[in-house]
Amino acid sequence: MGATVRETVNAAKQRFGESDLADLFKGASKVVAMKGKKLEVLHPEKDADRLADHVLGPTGNLRAPTVRKGKTFLVGFTPDGYDAHF
Repeated sequence: MGATVRETVNAAKQRFGESDLADLFKGASKVVAMKGKKLEVLHPEKDADRLADHVLGPTGNLRAPTVRKGKTFLVGFTPDGYDAHF
């Protein structure tokens, strides 16, 4: 049974920067930031000071792809990271 996509946002048209992170991740229990083979699990309330370093790209915008599954956000991509959550 496949997952249902409820909302899609075009990252080229809508940007999310550091000032948007608190609202974007509000209510999230964890954020899994993936880059290369690195996978970092962050908790938005406890790790707010480190969140931007892990989820924003060099342009200062939210890295793509970003997927929300329940109360978990997946930012970036690694096959192992996605396999663990889907």
